[in-house]
Amino acid sequence: MGNALFMFKNHLVDKLTVSDYPEILNLWESSVRATHHFLSEADIQVYKLLISTEYLDQLKLYGVRTDQHILGFIAINRKQIRLLFILPEVRGTGIGIALINYVYQHLGVNEVDVNEQNKQACDFYNYLGFVITERSEIDAIGKPFPVISMKLP
Repeated sequence: MGNALFMFKNHLVDKLTVSDYPEILNLWESSVRATHHFLSEADIQVYKLLISTEYLDQLKLYGVRTDQHILGFIAINRKQIRLLFILPEVRGTGIGIALINYVYQHLGVNEVDVNEQNKQACDFYNYLGFVITERSEIDAIGKPFPVISMKLP
């Protein structure tokens, strides 16, 4: 499993590398298709291209994996969670909490932007104690998907 950085409820958090990008992208897409029902196929393809060609190289990546597969990953930039995605079949098993605990405790990350239309994600962050600090009618690339900025107090 590489260099395990942190364990939470039997979930080891490892640093991910460029060799993990193809699997990260596949995980991202399967998770988005399961949770982001407000996105069209064209939207998914636009975001997938941006993530693969721009975002991943700009972010620090951490994941929870089995011996064979990444089950979930978190991507951060400074003090903000930029991406958090879990394989649909293992959602609700503590992987997201393990990843957030790691970046909060070890890196001081305490902010996130979340699509307002992704109610499950909004509820998840509320459950963890994040509070809304701002709201935007558009996302980071100017698309009409409202985004809520949240922060742990």
